[in-house]
Amino acid sequence: MPPLDADERTTLASWLDFYRATLVQKCADLSEEGLRETSAAPSPITLLGLLQHLAEVERNWFRRVLAQEDVPSFFPPPPGGGDGNQGREGGWQVAEDATYAQALARWEGEVAVARENCAERALDDTSPFMGAQVTLRWIYTHMIGEYARHCGHADLIRERVDGRTGV
Repeated sequence: MPPLDADERTTLASWLDFYRATLVQKCADLSEEGLRETSAAPSPITLLGLLQHLAEVERNWFRRVLAQEDVPSFFPPPPGGGDGNQGREGGWQVAEDATYAQALARWEGEVAVARENCAERALDDTSPFMGAQVTLRWIYTHMIGEYARHCGHADLIRERVDGRTGV
């Protein structure tokens, strides 16, 4: 639970960490098969795909945008183009040889780099983005929304897999 009376920076970082932890809890104690189970037709979303996707999202916002790092996507578009959900927005497709341990390690690595890239920046610090400037405050707020939405997906998937609900 994020603190109830913290300063703005701590509140934003704590809510993001809360949702990060919620995602991992939704994946806990499931088999590789359970992590690959889809939510409901026609959606192909899986818990493993969500974790992969959020590793890419962390990489995009906290490395490419905030720190202006030139890092490649984990999930390049397939040959001949993609469906808009590949590359910098990718991770949804789960390769046959993908494992939870690999995806979790990748995600944890991106979260660690995100925290490092935020540590010395003020909420009002900006980075160029889409022809304008974006603040760290905006990125935190965006990421909280991104995780909250996907944790809702994770709730539904987990309930479908084994009936588990709640955090």
